[in-house]
Amino acid sequence: MPTRLHRRLAILNKIETTYGTNSTPGAVNAIVGTNVSFTPLEAEEIGRDLHLPHMGHQGVILTGQYAKIEFDVEIAGAGAAGTVPKYGSLLRACGMAEVVTAGTSVVYSIIEDAAESSTLLFISDKVQHVLLGCRGTFSMSFEPKQIPKFRFSMTGLLGTILDAVMPAVSMTGWSTPVAVSKDATTMTLHGWSSIASKLSVELGNTGTPRFLIGAESMLITDRQSVGEAVVDALSLAEMNWFTRAQGRTRGALSLVHGVAAGNRVEISAPAVEIGKPSQGQSDGVVTYTLPLALCPTTGRDELTITVR
Repeated sequence: MPTRLHRRLAILNKIETTYGTNSTPGAVNAIVGTNVSFTPLEAEEIGRDLHLPHMGHQGVILTGQYAKIEFDVEIAGAGAAGTVPKYGSLLRACGMAEVVTAGTSVVYSIIEDAAESSTLLFISDKVQHVLLGCRGTFSMSFEPKQIPKFRFSMTGLLGTILDAVMPAVSMTGWSTPVAVSKDATTMTLHGWSSIASKLSVELGNTGTPRFLIGAESMLITDRQSVGEAVVDALSLAEMNWFTRAQGRTRGALSLVHGVAAGNRVEISAPAVEIGKPSQGQSDGVVTYTLPLALCPTTGRDELTITVR
């Protein structure tokens, strides 16, 4: 029997028409990811606790079965402005609406009603796991000299697990990412053109597996969008983060990554509160680490992603 290799894997993801019904993802729905962590079976173990004339383990019953997968995806454009990026189905399954303006942009914004779901196939060297009704959350990380990445965490109802051939996956439609740098990346926080060594943003969905008589689903039941920025500590006259933190002042966050049309991604948050600043250093330069709370203004508008 041949040995199964960890590096031989594939992820396919496709939006479902009907919740929990297999949308049959194919090679065209392939997700090119890295740093995969997979939990093939989550469940509650219910002990039987029978009264018998002898001691010993009586076994358990597994209830509420589901699966989880986490992986990174490179942040890049779709190759042409107004083209849906290959990771778009993942954003939609995380409670983001997708609005396409042909030839211009694809915008992802938060929705709460009628959130979509996906079928995700994880094939680990010829063993296929089907996750149905997938929903999840994600974070984003931007660090100089590094490739920016999403970190997706998806949870789905447990479908079939079976032997399968590896799908033919190609890199077609996936753009080569651009490393974070002064030339490729600009960031503004509370109106300040930032000098930063890190920005991370987390959508912060709470996923709740719900198993009832007559219905089973993965729900998004709450959202707390947060982030963290590590910035150079300049003079207080230029930017006083302490007064802004103490005054609970809200200001906008904007990050634009990429220069060429078809390979630009923009992050926008209109009302960001600064948490308790902490002091550190980077390359011998004093820095502040700023916790960020992304707040809505009119509702469901605390985070927008635009691909151009």
